[in-house]
Amino acid sequence: MRGIDELADVDDPAWPELQEMVAASSVHVQVLPADVGEGRRSLLQMQVGARSMLGALALNTGGLLVDHGWVRVFGGGSAAQRGLPSLARVNRFPTVFDPVWHPAAGLVVGLDVVGGVFALNAGDPAAAGRPGAPGQMTYFAPDTLAWEAMEMGHSGWVSWLLSGRLETFYDGLRWPGWREDAAGLDLSQGVSVYPFLWSEEAHADLAATSRQPVPMREVIGVAADFARQAGPSDPGFLGEV
Repeated sequence: MRGIDELADVDDPAWPELQEMVAASSVHVQVLPADVGEGRRSLLQMQVGARSMLGALALNTGGLLVDHGWVRVFGGGSAAQRGLPSLARVNRFPTVFDPVWHPAAGLVVGLDVVGGVFALNAGDPAAAGRPGAPGQMTYFAPDTLAWEAMEMGHSGWVSWLLSGRLETFYDGLRWPGWREDAAGLDLSQGVSVYPFLWSEEAHADLAATSRQPVPMREVIGVAADFARQAGPSDPGFLGEV
């Protein structure tokens, strides 16, 4: 077990690299102010150092809002009022450091406003009903209600988010005016789409659906309920969003 000072005080932190990536990105990105105490708690429980991109996000940011807020990347929790919850709160970390605790299915590291969830696989993805290798990213797709392997690690995922390739990834999940809708949300809200994104009607004509801001927990909860009814495994969603 490594103590918080060993994890946080490193000679070559990833934070300057992440700052450069954000500054150079063609994608609209907002870096939220960090809650230092909550960030250190997240770092300690994950046993991840500040040399990693995951550690840099936890220690130095309250999270990222990517592509006009369409994707929310969790960090150490935002000190600002009504900011994003921390990795610790989203993944239900113990209140006090527990060296034997770990997220059984994987670590939730981000989500999008329509209920897609990004998670980092734990040691046995197959046992959790998830594709891909340990330590790789997976995505719960709200239009199929299934987990998809992303074939990249967390650092690669952050680079990918900032690369400008989200337009292709979200083809069929974005409607005319999505930027304004995403940017206008409170960080506790997502977008409810009806008929649901996994329905034949939404697949045929997404622009014809009705959409409204609702609590993010409701967006994810509805998708999770339908996924549990339709599939063999629990999607394993969040402690707080």
